[in-house]
Amino acid sequence: MSTDQRLKTYIDGYDRILEGGIPAGQIILISGTPGTMKSSLSYYILYHNVLEGGQTGVYITLEQSRASLIRQMEKMGMDPGAAPDRLHVLDLGIIRKKLKETSTGGSWMQVFKGYVGNLKQSMGFNIMVIDSLDVLETMAGISHRRTDLFYLFEWLRDLGVTVFLISEATSDRLLDGSYDEGYLSDGIIALRMQVVRDVETQRRIRTVKMRETNHDPSYFSLLYSSGKFQVTKVISE
Repeated sequence: MSTDQRLKTYIDGYDRILEGGIPAGQIILISGTPGTMKSSLSYYILYHNVLEGGQTGVYITLEQSRASLIRQMEKMGMDPGAAPDRLHVLDLGIIRKKLKETSTGGSWMQVFKGYVGNLKQSMGFNIMVIDSLDVLETMAGISHRRTDLFYLFEWLRDLGVTVFLISEATSDRLLDGSYDEGYLSDGIIALRMQVVRDVETQRRIRTVKMRETNHDPSYFSLLYSSGKFQVTKVISE
């Protein structure tokens, strides 16, 4: 995809903040603590780009099983069977089996890259979600984090697709110098749970970083209802 194109998020009100969407071909971190709907939001963007945008997408889940993820998304009104030729969900079990069948040596990361590269050739996907970067690092046994992440991001860019990397790190930690992925990524979309009253918590979304985009870095309320995500201005604290 050309980098002058925009990939819509299909989140009501959010694409306007991003000058029409995310620049295609970028690597975007979706960061946040557990319960902020990182996986659901990432799948939502992928799903609607496949169904409404005519793209081909791959969701690689390294934590949750494929069956569990599909059940979760179906409850949110997103049926993976709506576009079986262009929407693919792969989990760690499937990947491990394929790696055993095709592996001729080398590190887990090398074989994983080869597997994804073969998928790219056979499926021609435009969008990929990796859920999550934290588990990918653990599986790969990364020891020299700064160097290994640099080459991982270079490889992702060479794929020529838009990549969403889900991360458990908060935006503050990503930018405090401890987490190199904050600097290596093209964009960071941070999700958080904000306590607004003693008995009420709101989900918030913030575009911390987005290259080639004049974006609003403020926090917005992130709402989900009737199968749709939307953002609104924060009204109360």
